[in-house]
Amino acid sequence: MRNSLLFIFLALFISSANAQFGDSSKVIEPVEWSGSIEKIADHSYQLILESEIEEEWHIYSQKTPEGGPLPLWFNYLDAGNGYELVGETQESETKKQFSEIFGVDEIYFEEEARFTQDIKLTDDKLSVIKMELKYQVCKESCISEEYYVVFDLKKDDVKLLQNYDEFQAYGTNPKTTSTDNKEEVSEASQVKQSGKEVKTNFDEDEDKSTLTIFFLAFFSGFLALLTPCVFPMIPMTVGFFTKQSKTRSKGIRNALLYGFFIVVIYVLLGTLVVGIFGADALNALSTNVTFNIIFFILLIIFAASFLGAFEIMLPNSWANKVARQADRGGIVGIFFMALALAIVSFSCTGPIVGTLLVQAASKGGIAPIIGMLGFSLAIAIPFGLFALFPAWMNTLPRSGGWLNTVKVFLGFLELALAFKFLSNADLVLQAHFLEREIFLAIWIAIFGTLAFYLFGKIKLPHDSELPHISVGRLSLGLIILVFTIYLIPGLWGAPLKMISGFAPPMNYSEAPYGVGYTKLGGGGMAGTSEDFPEKAKLGPHDIITFEDYEEGMAYAKEQNLPVLLDFTGYACINCRKMEERVWSEPQVLSKLKNDVVLISLYVDAKESLPENEQYTSETTGKRIRTIGNKWSDFQIREYGANAQPYYIILNHEEQPLNEPVGYTPDVEEYTAWLDKGIENFKK
Repeated sequence: MRNSLLFIFLALFISSANAQFGDSSKVIEPVEWSGSIEKIADHSYQLILESEIEEEWHIYSQKTPEGGPLPLWFNYLDAGNGYELVGETQESETKKQFSEIFGVDEIYFEEEARFTQDIKLTDDKLSVIKMELKYQVCKESCISEEYYVVFDLKKDDVKLLQNYDEFQAYGTNPKTTSTDNKEEVSEASQVKQSGKEVKTNFDEDEDKSTLTIFFLAFFSGFLALLTPCVFPMIPMTVGFFTKQSKTRSKGIRNALLYGFFIVVIYVLLGTLVVGIFGADALNALSTNVTFNIIFFILLIIFAASFLGAFEIMLPNSWANKVARQADRGGIVGIFFMALALAIVSFSCTGPIVGTLLVQAASKGGIAPIIGMLGFSLAIAIPFGLFALFPAWMNTLPRSGGWLNTVKVFLGFLELALAFKFLSNADLVLQAHFLEREIFLAIWIAIFGTLAFYLFGKIKLPHDSELPHISVGRLSLGLIILVFTIYLIPGLWGAPLKMISGFAPPMNYSEAPYGVGYTKLGGGGMAGTSEDFPEKAKLGPHDIITFEDYEEGMAYAKEQNLPVLLDFTGYACINCRKMEERVWSEPQVLSKLKNDVVLISLYVDAKESLPENEQYTSETTGKRIRTIGNKWSDFQIREYGANAQPYYIILNHEEQPLNEPVGYTPDVEEYTAWLDKGIENFKK
């Protein structure tokens, strides 16, 4: 049983919990804007924009770092010509969270946002200030939005337009619309008028991190039972209640109360952590450099304790005082007996509890409370069960050296986890001190050493003599050795999906494309074949990719292959998840490399179109200035969709071969969708 629990804990430790649920397509407008003007003094005004954001959606701040999601962007037209900007645009309170996908902080707004900009007029005749507003609104999937804002100082009116021609003509054309009257025409309604319906594909994500914390804590509690400080207490405590009580029912009641108070004590500890830091503040710890370094140091200390360097103990006076209170008997005495267990066993449970609280704190919210609930239940339940069924205690293994082996095993796991927090700090600082290869080398060393320990080749301070190793210990050692060998190819660029979310991202590496590869000017790599298409580049997983629609279609006709049209974005989180976790699967990757021509159109590409190619969209009324604008307009105009990722399989007549799909994290489902499109092309 104890070896099975170790296997389960290891599996939980090395897996990432990023469950996704559902997918829907419908017309949505997740952000509603309004504006106002405040006169500060003569010739001085404050321009105000406010937004209401639908639940679970968010807008990225203008201060979002480069390399991450697209930040909100203001462009005040003709600034310096009739008016001057006073300072920078101020924004309301934001939230911050580290992105494992992009390797940078995400700074964003939820529910609402407010922006203010002070201006000073230098021309008394100026009455209109014009501004362009661009941003992404995201709920896993992202939608790029653009507004043209007019601040009419004389009319004290603010208009948010989506038609560029109306925006340009404002001041001479009276047919402008006001947001106060809700008459502006949204992108969705404009597309409807053109005969198409906008579909936005987004992932209805349900956050399961607290549930993961609960189960991880629950199994950690079972592991805590298998330590020298707790395991011997089970028969002693249950025997005490059953023998000291006058009736068996009373003994069972007292043992159950004992278990209940264990839960209460640890849950109170989790509640105390939330109360001290605050539920919202805890989440910020995950991206705070100082706290991540503190967590790293704490876990190193906990690991050293479990490995036998020293013991972390609470003052003996605490245990003595609590023990005296336990002698009072009754319910109060039972409570203090439970408290005594928590104090006496702290040298074994303390590092586990500390690790759980650190990990839960990085999740934020009530995760520490949930973690302590799971941990304490796992400790309390056996006391209750053995009180109900005393004969079961005969099946318990005898105490011995294997209990210390459990402690050492946990010490190695905590040592490995410690470097995850150091990696977080390094990623936030972008110091490139702990890049992917170094991180993996450290983990290979840690788990390789653990495997040798389990095979009996290494002996630590508190280990007893080991004349032979058990089958269970040998099996666990083999599993750890296999995991260690699995990590080794990661040094040469293997994706290592099993530890996705633990190791730094692939692009945070000395060799992002793998050892021995270097980028070429066209985006390709050294060592590619001579017949590599001239206008293509190597995309994710070395897939030949076109980033121009016409060039890709021409190549598809030449090769007599269908087209996989991929509407994507550099700052699209789910696009990267699809590429890393679905496209990398062999059954998908082989089709993307051999059976289709991939055309990836980036709707957030910032390269400007030549002046003679810029235009105003007949579909949305927006001004198309960049390559990203062009592909976004193309997606809306041709396919009635405006969210990414969005996939379409086309024949050479540019007709869809099956129903387009958005974010599809299920590999089998995405493979079946590819197969159907390819099969329809061959008919």
